[in-house]
Amino acid sequence: MPKMKTKSGAKKRFVLTGSGKIKRKHAYKSHILTKKSTKRKRNLGYFSIIDKADEKNIRRLLRS
Repeated sequence: MPKMKTKSGAKKRFVLTGSGKIKRKHAYKSHILTKKSTKRKRNLGYFSIIDKADEKNIRRLLRS
């Protein structure tokens, strides 16, 4: 049986940390930035840890 391939979309969006958690970027930071406050744009720039409810699905997508 051939090896499972990692979903290339998930590979580009998620990063595994050293402790095994999964990091993600925030949405709404790509365009129409003039109406968003500086504080909001700054906070959207930081990485975030994914929610526990989504972890199983994302790990399945990243499995290679």
